[in-house]
Amino acid sequence: MKGLIVKGVGGFYYVEDDEGRRIQCRARGVFKNEGITPYVGDEVEFSMVDDEEGVVEKIYPRKNSFIRPPISNVDLIAVVVSASKPKFNPFITDRFLVMAEKSSTEIVICINKCDTAKEKDIEKIAKIYEKIYTVIKISGSTGVGVDELREVTMDKKTAFAGPSGVGKSTIINALQPGFSLETGEISDKTKRGRHTTRHVEIFHTDYGAMVYDTPGFTSFDILESEEAELQHYYPDIMEYAGNCRYDNCMHIKEPECGVLKALSEGKINQSRYDSYKNQIEEIRNKKRY
Repeated sequence: MKGLIVKGVGGFYYVEDDEGRRIQCRARGVFKNEGITPYVGDEVEFSMVDDEEGVVEKIYPRKNSFIRPPISNVDLIAVVVSASKPKFNPFITDRFLVMAEKSSTEIVICINKCDTAKEKDIEKIAKIYEKIYTVIKISGSTGVGVDELREVTMDKKTAFAGPSGVGKSTIINALQPGFSLETGEISDKTKRGRHTTRHVEIFHTDYGAMVYDTPGFTSFDILESEEAELQHYYPDIMEYAGNCRYDNCMHIKEPECGVLKALSEGKINQSRYDSYKNQIEEIRNKKRY
């Protein structure tokens, strides 16, 4: 039988069949022997061992996958940032975006908590990204922008990514009346969110979307990138990379660099370029040590 892994907890995988039933399954030992771990989002073959439990026999090829959290076959990544608390961090946001670009998923940026933020703070974030990605100004608490997000996520498997406390679960609850995912408060001491989502699970909406609720890590694990590869995950940098004198230009201090020229002319946002430059340094330092 074919099914979809919609939840994974404590070595059990909950597989949803074509009729919407959830079957508690274990994975065949051969997966462990081969170093393969089933992920939420995997399309699988499974068989029943009795009336209530089954075994995952086969995992079909994935179109993409992530390590932390362990999810696969994502159509759209909604990168959620907060316009108020916790404070917006462009460097963390850009790490999520590099991860999403590398996995070849569609991307939308949700600026959440617009009901409690100053307009200038909302616009400051939007200005960085609105020429590159779809940006939705939203409030999971009041419902502002939720209809727009429903349109973007319709008929897609969407993963919500972002640091803890930015309101991912609140947005998911707003997308589908009746959802009651646990939401967290912001720590007064650290000004960061407390983790509330402990496992990954896929939820269905009544408008045809499926959403992954995932733990609020500071960033997804990014697979190792080479220096020359990184620029391909910055669409705003790639737009001007063809204007560089040298084909192997890294856009750091090379002469006649089209990217640096665009940066000086205000065509590339300084914050985005700083993120790119910082990640280049990270890659170089990792190689060095």
